[in-house]
Amino acid sequence: MVKDVASLTTSDPNCPFCRIVAGEVPADIVLTTDMSVAFRDINPQAPVHVLVVPRKHIVDAAALGRDDGELLADMVGAAQRVAESEGVAERGYRLLFNVGADASNSVPHLHLHVIGGRRLSWPPG
Repeated sequence: MVKDVASLTTSDPNCPFCRIVAGEVPADIVLTTDMSVAFRDINPQAPVHVLVVPRKHIVDAAALGRDDGELLADMVGAAQRVAESEGVAERGYRLLFNVGADASNSVPHLHLHVIGGRRLSWPPG
């Protein structure tokens, strides 16, 4: 259960993902929940490439705290729903968090990649 809606909408006015969440920047929105927004990646790496971002501004997965468990569960649940709606749930998909420059994290706002629609290689990168 959501504790406090105000705590879910903390934003950074310079963050492009916060601006998408606020509706200030257009995006191809796939799914919304009380805690997160899912939209298509503008540089897709597979036929299905959707980002799930929290409404609350968190820099990356390394910045998650103990109080963010509900938020993280919402993001994973949203990713599962995206995979189902995009038709990749049965054949398989990848969920991915990037942390830091060496992982190519180019936007400092926590985001979960939902990638699928083709055979994905391993190891990634």
